[in-house]
Amino acid sequence: MDSVFNDLHQRYHRDLFQFLFYMVKSRELAEDLVQEVYIRVLKAYQNFEGKSSEKTWLFSIARNVAIDYFRKQKSWKKKLLDTFDWNRSQLKDSSALPEEIIIQSDDMRKLYECLDHCTQDQKMVIIMRYFNELTIAETAEILGWSESKVKITQHRTLKILREMMVEKGQEGGVQRYGGV
Repeated sequence: MDSVFNDLHQRYHRDLFQFLFYMVKSRELAEDLVQEVYIRVLKAYQNFEGKSSEKTWLFSIARNVAIDYFRKQKSWKKKLLDTFDWNRSQLKDSSALPEEIIIQSDDMRKLYECLDHCTQDQKMVIIMRYFNELTIAETAEILGWSESKVKITQHRTLKILREMMVEKGQEGGVQRYGGV
C-alpha cells in the first residue's frame, strides 16, 4: 500500500491541492483538506474497484471533502449567528485573499473574485475544467453528472463570469479561460 499511496501522492497531490485551494482560498485550510482526502483514500483504497480512473476517484473524494467542509461551516456560522451578542461586539472578516492571488494579474484576480459569486457547482466545474484542466468526461464522472450537464453548467457559468468581468471592465480573463 505504501508504494501505491506514494505513487498517488506524487501524481496527484498538486492537482488535489490546487482544486481545494481554489475552493477554500486558504493555503493552510487546503493543506488540511488534502490530508483529509489522503485519510479517506487510505481507509477506502481496498474498496476501489477501478471502475473509474484513480484521478477521478481522488477528485470525487476531494469534492466530498470540500462539500463536507462547507456544510460544517454553514452549521458553525448558523450557531455563531444564533448565539453571538451583536450589541456588544462586531465580527470582522479576517480572511484575506491568498498571497498567490495578490501576485496574479489584475484580470485573473478579478476573475477569481467573480467565482465567489457563483454557486458551488458552478465554481467546481470552472475550477476542474480550467484550473485543473480536467476533461468534460472526467468532470462529469467526479461530479456524478452527465456530460451534458457539465457542458451546460460550464457554458452558463462562463456567460455569468463574462458579464461580471465586463461590469468590472476586465473581460480578458474569461476569454482566456474558454469564454463564450
